[in-house]
Amino acid sequence: MSASTITTSATRIRQVWRRAAPHPLFLVIPLALIISIPVADAFLPPDIHLAHLLVVATAVTAIGAGPRPTALIGALAVLALIAAGAERRTLLTESVLVELASLAVLSVLLVAFTHLRDRHHRELVRARTVSDTAQRVVLRPLPERTGPVSLAAEYHSAEADTYIGGDLYAAARTTDSTRLIMGDVRGKGLASISDTATVLGAFRAAAHRRIPLTELVAYVEDAVRWGLAEFSECEPDAAERFVTAVMLDIPDDEPVVHMISCGHPPPLLLRRATGIATALHVTEPAPPLGLGAMSDGTYTAATFPFHEGDRILLYTDGVTETRDREGTFYPLAERVVRWADQAPGPLLKEITTDLRAYAGGLLNDDMAMMLVQRGPGTA
Repeated sequence: MSASTITTSATRIRQVWRRAAPHPLFLVIPLALIISIPVADAFLPPDIHLAHLLVVATAVTAIGAGPRPTALIGALAVLALIAAGAERRTLLTESVLVELASLAVLSVLLVAFTHLRDRHHRELVRARTVSDTAQRVVLRPLPERTGPVSLAAEYHSAEADTYIGGDLYAAARTTDSTRLIMGDVRGKGLASISDTATVLGAFRAAAHRRIPLTELVAYVEDAVRWGLAEFSECEPDAAERFVTAVMLDIPDDEPVVHMISCGHPPPLLLRRATGIATALHVTEPAPPLGLGAMSDGTYTAATFPFHEGDRILLYTDGVTETRDREGTFYPLAERVVRWADQAPGPLLKEITTDLRAYAGGLLNDDMAMMLVQRGPGTA
């Protein structure tokens, strides 16, 4: 289990504990009401009666506490109402008896409500914990460093309360190189997770082998086509689904990067010497994964210089297709150079913050970025 998964689980446990140990105000205020209302009732004229307000004490407790504190406050409220009635010598009157019965019934209902609410909350916490763990198994955290390169990633899912959707990334090591993938499944959110899992599973199964990058892409293409065909009968849109992706192979002992793009937006190369962001366009792009039948099934890798201190920013179209209020796309290549002197991790966080501000605070599509730096550096 990853450190992030452990942190998420601990957060869920703390939420449950806070529910079991409510804020003191949800106990102090009801107790103050239980004490003050009968006392005030004793000094008021006979035609003014406040004891019926004791129901407020039980209701306030039920808002922020569990069934046991609610039951305790409800019992104390009933006793306070009995004391107030005895003090005014009206305990056996029809009015006080009705108030007692109403308060007792309402207290029982509120205890039942808090019990059901807390049980539902615990079930929701367990379901979210399982979901979080499963999602993080699919989209594993990247190592901060692998071979001669440092890595950092940033992710945003279009679906609320989810960690993965239609965007994907992964890293793998061979004996003498680092291999990376960045992809984007057609569609977004939870509906695209099965395709995401297929692509990442195929990449991880073959990327560590010492096979050429062209064969690795062909292997992933076959896996995606098989996965789409398997679900074509039960999912009518399977024939229209595909995955854009870019795969990189970074040798340990050569200052280059080999790349194959399958219909994916071109990565940006940030040169240490110039501070300029340059798009890495391949001369022979391949069709998106799942549409390999449209080509002859062969792939050609493009090679670009990648020296120490240089960086490559991989991203999905959720970044570059983010619009401002006027409908203008986010100018990633222009903005990223503003933070070129920062470490990979902080740089991606700056872009994410800038993206949210550019879009007015709301990102409506899956978004993923990965920054690769050769040579010294930490994520």
